[in-house]
Amino acid sequence: MSKSSMSVPEMFGSNVFNDAVMKERLPKETYKALKKTIEQGSKLQPEVAAVVANAMKDWAIEKGASHYTHWFQPLTGSTAEKHDSFIAPTGTGAVVMEFSGKQLIQGEPDASSFPSGGLRATFEARGYTAWDCTSPAFLKEDAVGDVTLCIPTAFCSYTGEALDKKTPLLRSMAAVSKQALRVLKAMGNTTSSRVTSTVGAEQEYFLAEKEFYLDRLDLMSCGRTLFGAPAPKGQELEDQYFGAIKDRVAAYMKDLDIELWKMGITSKTKHNEVAPAQFEMAPVFETTNIATDHNQLVMETMQKVALRHDMVCLLHEKPYAGVNGSGKHNNWSLSTDDGINLLDPGHTPGDNAQFLVFLAALVKAVDTHADIMRATCASSGNDHRLGANEAPPAIISIFLGQELTDVLYAVAKGEKIKKGGTQSLKIGVDSLPELPKDNTDRNRTSPFAFTGNKFEFRMCGSSQSIAGPNVALNTIAAEALDEIASRLEKAKNVNAEIQAILKETLAKHGRIIFNGNNYSAEWAKEAEKRGLPNNRNSVDALKAFATPKATKLFAKYNVLTKEELHSRYDIYTEQYAKHINIEALTAIQMVKREYIPAVINFMTDLGASVNAAGKYGSVQKDLLAQVSTLLGNAAKKVAKLEDEVKKAQAIDKVEKQAAAYRDKVFTAMVELRKEIDALETIMPRDLWPVPAYSDLLFKL
Repeated sequence: MSKSSMSVPEMFGSNVFNDAVMKERLPKETYKALKKTIEQGSKLQPEVAAVVANAMKDWAIEKGASHYTHWFQPLTGSTAEKHDSFIAPTGTGAVVMEFSGKQLIQGEPDASSFPSGGLRATFEARGYTAWDCTSPAFLKEDAVGDVTLCIPTAFCSYTGEALDKKTPLLRSMAAVSKQALRVLKAMGNTTSSRVTSTVGAEQEYFLAEKEFYLDRLDLMSCGRTLFGAPAPKGQELEDQYFGAIKDRVAAYMKDLDIELWKMGITSKTKHNEVAPAQFEMAPVFETTNIATDHNQLVMETMQKVALRHDMVCLLHEKPYAGVNGSGKHNNWSLSTDDGINLLDPGHTPGDNAQFLVFLAALVKAVDTHADIMRATCASSGNDHRLGANEAPPAIISIFLGQELTDVLYAVAKGEKIKKGGTQSLKIGVDSLPELPKDNTDRNRTSPFAFTGNKFEFRMCGSSQSIAGPNVALNTIAAEALDEIASRLEKAKNVNAEIQAILKETLAKHGRIIFNGNNYSAEWAKEAEKRGLPNNRNSVDALKAFATPKATKLFAKYNVLTKEELHSRYDIYTEQYAKHINIEALTAIQMVKREYIPAVINFMTDLGASVNAAGKYGSVQKDLLAQVSTLLGNAAKKVAKLEDEVKKAQAIDKVEKQAAAYRDKVFTAMVELRKEIDALETIMPRDLWPVPAYSDLLFKL
């Protein structure tokens, strides 16, 4: 049966070696052993791996695969894969299709050509990929029908350091599970044996005409437009958001859904976003590890499918100035293996107490490590949107809603509250009222908002992996739950201790709760009074990874060693500098090779017109003078930019170099743009060398 003739339930997961496929194809004992490894983390025996590998190979070949790859997530932020065929020579001139347990469990890609932050040297090439059996293997199909078996793996160096995004994520999930179970046990829960962090990552993106994209070096090299005068219309009419989807975009979205569904990705929601040519896709919640894998596939698939429709998918946080940029809302929660959402208020007093304890843990965790949370969203692209009235500011705060905030404070104080405006209820930990899930309106300006049974971390950039933010969330939650568990385990009266914990948490960390407008200037002033950090740019924000506090946190819970953490600080700071360097070089090339020649040609035509018009050429003379002034200024500013780039490139210390790119190079780019954008508003449309914003935003 062809994929196009399948129903959605038949299609969904058809390219995934999922539980149903394993149960069908594996011997019963092998299936049980593999499930035990997946669910309990027990060691996978070689004989089990061999049987699984053979079944996986047969399934993949039946689906058309000839190659397999260990699919991993290096510190580039994207994914990596090296394809090997299943063929093995027989010695008689023929081949057979083989795939061993050893090949399934471990691969050996080059570790020296990926960012390592000093963990690997160029001459130290050996690295390992290790099968992550908790994330199902899947098939990827390309546009020409080639099928590859993809095996999700962790990536580490020969000496064992984590060189990827997945390894610390898995470690952080283990850490938060361990500490959350201690809290549950201390509160009388004897049924739950595992706690898993879950995530639903909404993905925003832009679509652009492929023809226009290829005519803009800045979009191709940088993912964003470095120049561009505003279009006559932007998003001011507010008619794009949730508007009717154009047929061409709808066709793209349909094909995208099909490709995602085949890989078991629960693409649920699709709609127009706020800016012209901007859209969003949202999935259903999954365990954090699988959600992270799936979001990487979402981004890759969005870009591949767009090309099939003669469009390009832009994932940069700010492709166009003057309209909203794109983010990635990371909806995070904690759930037990027996179906309890620990951030769900519940329907019974016991559930309420449990909910309030975990809520207090998150308040403490985020306030204690707000700087780390901000650092996980730091990038040159995200700097364009944070705090720009389209995304949360760089100040981390928590939105709970006024009603839930009031309940939390009342419980902590043992006070009475009014529920529903009529009934007065005494609040005690052992006798709490049912708490409403939707206790207030959604706060779209908050960076970390409680939304009924989860927290929505809204600062993540659209192009970034969600691994980093969730590593941080899991780890800071583990620390707070560890401290709470230690108190509850020693307490003679657990309920009284819970109330004391709530009271102390709000007294020390209540400053992080803010239910108002995060976009307002008043909040920035208020946050400063409260002592909340406000790291407005990535260079400053990333320094949170280089602090003793961060080193102690991640090392204590075996998530990242001191060396692994510092390597990430070096890598991300260096990446910031590299991105700005690429943008600057692109801007210089566009100005010198495209804009200046086009303007000179226009001035030549104008000069001829002035001569021909004689005394009647006053308009032409004025225009020529205006263009000449702007061109002269542009020439001076591009020379200034070139000089600043050379100075920044000569700096050998990564922190100082990044600061130079932020303070000098980027500033020079902004100044140069003013002249070029002004020239665009004057030049005839047919002489301007690149597609304008009106083309890019409205010609899909």
